[in-house]
Amino acid sequence: MSLQPFTVVTGKAAPMLAANIDTDVIMPKQFLKGIDRSGLDRGLFFDLRFLASGEPNPAFVLNQPGWQGARFMVVGPNFGCGSSREHAVWGLKQVGIRALIGSSFAGIFYDNCQRNGVLLITLDDAQVHTLGQAVSQADQAQISVDLEAQQIRLADGQVIAFQIDTLRKTALLLGLDAIGSTLQRSEQIKAFEREHLAANPWLS
Repeated sequence: MSLQPFTVVTGKAAPMLAANIDTDVIMPKQFLKGIDRSGLDRGLFFDLRFLASGEPNPAFVLNQPGWQGARFMVVGPNFGCGSSREHAVWGLKQVGIRALIGSSFAGIFYDNCQRNGVLLITLDDAQVHTLGQAVSQADQAQISVDLEAQQIRLADGQVIAFQIDTLRKTALLLGLDAIGSTLQRSEQIKAFEREHLAANPWLS
């Protein structure tokens, strides 16, 4: 599957700095019943985004004017813990979130983001605090993430560098999922198959 490449993305970053936000908060279980991925934008953070009346909750950051249409979220530690539901990542993508920035992420959630083209940036606690404080002010919420340069550029000109695994970086830059990344090595795979069959002719 081809994914949208991630090169340089500019947009608003919404702060959501509570610790241990799990996948049931990100995508409640009632939105896991469909046979396709449609409508998951509605389900994202449903219990936080909407009041019991069904109206948008004005207290929730993504509903507030300064952060509507956010492309990024600055999140608290252990974000994405809980169940392995990939729907959580699909919902984030459907509302336009391209990257999450935090100090730590749950392992399965991290892998699900990678498979679906959502960049996860891991910073130390002090850097997350600095960034979270900055984007908590609506007039400072606009940032740019440059994946090639591995830099986050803040509205005030400050630059925060980040590290990322080379294979993950390449896949995101090229918009490749796991199958696409594997096919990048198709000639090497074919060469291995030929050599292996030649050395073990009884397999053919």
